Amino acid sequence: MKADLPKSVEIREVGPRDGLQNEATIPVEERIALIDALSGTGLAAIEAASFVHPKAIPPMAGSAEVMRGITRVPGVRYRALVPNERGALDALECDVDEIEVVMSVSETHNRKNINMSPEDSVGQIVELTNLAHGQDTPVEAILSTAFGCAYEGDIAPDRVALYARRVLDEAGVDGLSFGDTSGMATPRVVLELLDALGKVDIDISHIGLHFHNTRNTGLANILVAMQQGVCRFDAAIGGLGGCPYSPGATGNVATEDVVHMIEDLGASTGIDLERLIECGLLAEELVGRQLPAQVLRSGPRTRTVDN
Repeated sequence: MKADLPKSVEIREVGPRDGLQNEATIPVEERIALIDALSGTGLAAIEAASFVHPKAIPPMAGSAEVMRGITRVPGVRYRALVPNERGALDALECDVDEIEVVMSVSETHNRKNINMSPEDSVGQIVELTNLAHGQDTPVEAILSTAFGCAYEGDIAPDRVALYARRVLDEAGVDGLSFGDTSGMATPRVVLELLDALGKVDIDISHIGLHFHNTRNTGLANILVAMQQGVCRFDAAIGGLGGCPYSPGATGNVATEDVVHMIEDLGASTGIDLERLIECGLLAEELVGRQLPAQVLRSGPRTRTVDN
């Protein structure tokens, strides 16, 4: 295990999409207000929308209006998830900065989520990547259930690595991210996956990891991944989120808690934690309940030095 931690870490905010998709429908103007507030915190990337059919995920209806209504801040990348060609075309029409395409390594979850096999998903990722690249838009492939599946249990790390290598080679995606969709990741499982990725020549310093905090291991997972050289993580304001197609999956690891820990470890995120906490309070107002982020309640740790 490496002793040195990355000097800087990119946190990509996923609350406006992955977080709010599990909530009662929030009006478009309120989703815009949350994204605009997050844009002022120093975040480099915000997952702003999902161009999915509103009957499939009603809380994501109006994604085009959201993308057209936000105030874009220079230096912030506004990303959108797309499930198919129609979604990709709609997202590109809204000038998203990056497109996310998703597949589950789990056969069962992939069929419940996007109604196709993982093998079919690889082919679709090739098509969507070609479409986006035709308009000079970067694409990241997200491999869901990379740490386990609520339906199928453990997922072999070598299987995840095989699909990751294939979407890199066959689709030419610009980035890879691995999702803890069912909240089953632990530090052991994280290390096993990172080891498997290394065996297929995937540079783990260039991947992203997406953890839920279902079993309260989210921060521990991030720490062990950082010790191995991973320097990009997703998080959701307030700890919003879950997965509508993964029973028992609770919220994402909270952005406030992640930033607090990483900065305390001496790595830079470029994020203003006080402004981020204000965004967490706004998110609580929008959903109408207290969110699980611990730093949202306690505030940041203050250092004291004895003379």
